[in-house]
Amino acid sequence: MLMEKIRKFIAQLNGWTVLIVILTFILGWQLGHRDYNLSFKNYKPDFKITNQAPSNQEVTIDFKLFWDTWDLVSRKYIDKSAIDPQKMYYGAIQGMVAAIGDPYTTFLPPQAQKTTKEQLQGSFDGVGMQLGYNKDKRLVVIAPLKDTPAEAAGVKAGDLILKIGDRDTATLSLPEAVSLIRGPKGTQVKLNVFSENETKPKDLSITRDTIVVKTVAVEEKVAGGVTPESPADEKTTKSGKKVAYMRISGFGEKTKDEWDAAVSEALSIGPQGVIVDVRNNPGGFLDGAVYIASEFLDSGTIVIQEDYQGNKQVQTVIRAGKLLKLPVVVLINKGSASASEILAGAIQDRKRGTLIGEQSFGKGTIQSAEDLPQGTGIHITTAKWLTPNERWIHSIGLTPDVKIENDADPKLDEQLEKALEVLDK
Repeated sequence: MLMEKIRKFIAQLNGWTVLIVILTFILGWQLGHRDYNLSFKNYKPDFKITNQAPSNQEVTIDFKLFWDTWDLVSRKYIDKSAIDPQKMYYGAIQGMVAAIGDPYTTFLPPQAQKTTKEQLQGSFDGVGMQLGYNKDKRLVVIAPLKDTPAEAAGVKAGDLILKIGDRDTATLSLPEAVSLIRGPKGTQVKLNVFSENETKPKDLSITRDTIVVKTVAVEEKVAGGVTPESPADEKTTKSGKKVAYMRISGFGEKTKDEWDAAVSEALSIGPQGVIVDVRNNPGGFLDGAVYIASEFLDSGTIVIQEDYQGNKQVQTVIRAGKLLKLPVVVLINKGSASASEILAGAIQDRKRGTLIGEQSFGKGTIQSAEDLPQGTGIHITTAKWLTPNERWIHSIGLTPDVKIENDADPKLDEQLEKALEVLDK
């Protein structure tokens, strides 16, 4: 009776259905006899991608090669303990994004995403330096942070990081490099570093520490080179103008609040001039640069964003500043990048103050940070930025109004001395 029902059921099936059932059985049998389980979730053998270019060109991508490679590596690689499907999955996405060729457009696996957010929040375990890429796409130190293990070890802005441990940095994305350098407090990281004034690389072993970054600091200076502690008779030989020296080390989540507090402290000394020091400032949030530039400009353009289609969005002054009438000097060097260049470029183009120091780093692109599932994220270059006079300084940097190299005497800050001299006039 049962066999009769089965025969009638099979007779009702068409040829295609029988074929699908047979193939499903064969596939299940084969997978069951392999050394691993392979899950094709949302698998599509091929699909069409329409480029977002004016031509709207259609490209058909066949993913068979991807799955064949995954299959081959999973079955034949000698060390099965090294086969980590999750890492391979993230690595595939990283490789796809890296293929664009822009070192600032990166996919961030969970740990790299966590590290990046910690840095912007102002506290992390590491050695205390900001990294980027030079025009040759080599990993470079944008700036060592003040009073950190990196600074104590002699790391300088412009140094190339050739190796982190035994990993060649030429094959690393920026988040991967940062993740390798970060680590628990008290542990060491070995860096192979090449400095521009040396003939060969050197190895540095740096002990990690907890890096707490307060992005804004203020102190009183006196124009003409004297300090508030100088003897009275010495002060009479100088102008004695009080100057608010305001250092910005980055543009993070707390920078606006820290800036407001610093401005209040600066105003309490009754300054007759302001020095804004963004040397070795690698940048951060663009809106922080706009906020601080608005402290010195009463109206008008601060920065212009231009997207891939050439559409321009003008960012103007957003608030009433408290330092609109005071003379300003901005200190820059080759470690000044991104948002710090936006601030300095606005001051320079609007003829609001004097730029003193060295050529800046030259990062003229803007990244959008997006959170993705599974604790991952992505930074995508979505636009470039221009100064108010529509200069694009990418890979060029800002040229200071007064150029002073600060390498002659490490104990003497010649750029700061020149800033005080300018404000003394």
